[in-house]
Amino acid sequence: MEIHDLLKEYIIQIDKTIEKYIPRFFSEDAILFKFIPPRYAHNLIAINKSITDPIWEFLDRGGKRWRAALFLIICEALGKNPWDYIDFAIIPEIIHNGTLIVDDIEDSSEYRRGKPSTYKVYGLDIATNAGNAMYFLPLLPLIENQRNFSSATLSKIYEIYLKEMISLSLGQGVDLAWHKDLVNSDRLTEKQYLQMCAFKTGTLARMAAKMAAVLADADDELVEKLGRFAESIGIAFQIQDDVLDLTSSDFTRQKGGFGQDITEGKKTLIVLRTLSIAEFEDKERLLHILKLHTPDPTLKEETLSLFQKYHSIEYAKQFARRILDESWKEVDHALPDSDSKKKLKYFSNFLIERNI
Repeated sequence: MEIHDLLKEYIIQIDKTIEKYIPRFFSEDAILFKFIPPRYAHNLIAINKSITDPIWEFLDRGGKRWRAALFLIICEALGKNPWDYIDFAIIPEIIHNGTLIVDDIEDSSEYRRGKPSTYKVYGLDIATNAGNAMYFLPLLPLIENQRNFSSATLSKIYEIYLKEMISLSLGQGVDLAWHKDLVNSDRLTEKQYLQMCAFKTGTLARMAAKMAAVLADADDELVEKLGRFAESIGIAFQIQDDVLDLTSSDFTRQKGGFGQDITEGKKTLIVLRTLSIAEFEDKERLLHILKLHTPDPTLKEETLSLFQKYHSIEYAKQFARRILDESWKEVDHALPDSDSKKKLKYFSNFLIERNI
């Protein structure tokens, strides 16, 4: 089966499961209210208008659901029936979509997935609250199914959730500081960039992999190895996003236009590579353009020319491939040979070779 077909199959089941815990309309018998019943009286219309509507309007825009898919493939590679664990696969996926809603507010982004950002549709207040709710609502499957797991297993899962959510905030904080010029861009290093990505983009992939491994009864060493591999996927995925922002018309149309990272002044690996090897005048020019946060297509094209002059886009592509290949070696030795292991390898390759 092609990865595209596999993702389509997963997406259908993943969205059905999300709807099980976050229904398109909360009624009084929703799973949520089993655990937080009202003391007085619900106003269900208000809850649905302010939380459910913006969440599902955003989820219905699409998305690859690849973090949930990664969770399921890892379960399978560890010898489990992945569909027995699908309720838990939605945890990192819902959180991810919540971060996108909040990111668009923080970045003042106009569009997401080809439509106006959620805060543009519903307002800052509604979008902020709905995005934040998506950090916590996906824990409902753990509460609902807690009798099926030992206290030790649940403790590990909650610890993973806590650590990764903190990491997520750290990564976002660093990224915001960089593209708002709160630190000296001249001194940023590739290692600092990789750590930002490990915190920000790597964290939910790592969460998916580690939760899947714990629930599939993997030992602690294998949990960590799979977590590091998934983190590398997340970092490589981010690098590929940075490349596509400059090179893919399909991707940039969905994101909101060519060179959005330039407009936001983001310090991507492509930018850092260029700054590290560029001639003085080119370096100063690049820094100047990024500080303008410009939507001007002419200035964006000039920036792209600088990246091309120093072969920084190709460098980023090769960098992403290298870190993924290196991290796979650890997992390759740790997992028994199987069709599901091959699926995991193909899947990781797809995520960094995609054009959208």
